[in-house]
Amino acid sequence: PMLNAVLIPEGVDDKAVRGQLLNQFGIEIGGGLGPLAGKTWRIGLMGEASTPRNVLVFLAALEACLKAQGHQSSPGAGVAAANEAYANA
Repeated sequence: PMLNAVLIPEGVDDKAVRGQLLNQFGIEIGGGLGPLAGKTWRIGLMGEASTPRNVLVFLAALEACLKAQGHQSSPGAGVAAANEAYANA
């Protein structure tokens, strides 16, 4: 696939997260289209965006943005899961 569609957690502001990703981290992701607007993010999987380094940077940045929105998650879980997947690839 060329992108992943990711469900936005309940209570998280789509535009605020995308804005913070862009302004604070220089990372751009797309919002959902049509009936999925405000419900999903479109995260690219091609080229430079899909290198292990950039995936890990994105996951850490997304975690920070979700935390700023008050979303509860295990700190570092996304990065740890990706590192494990890369180690077992």
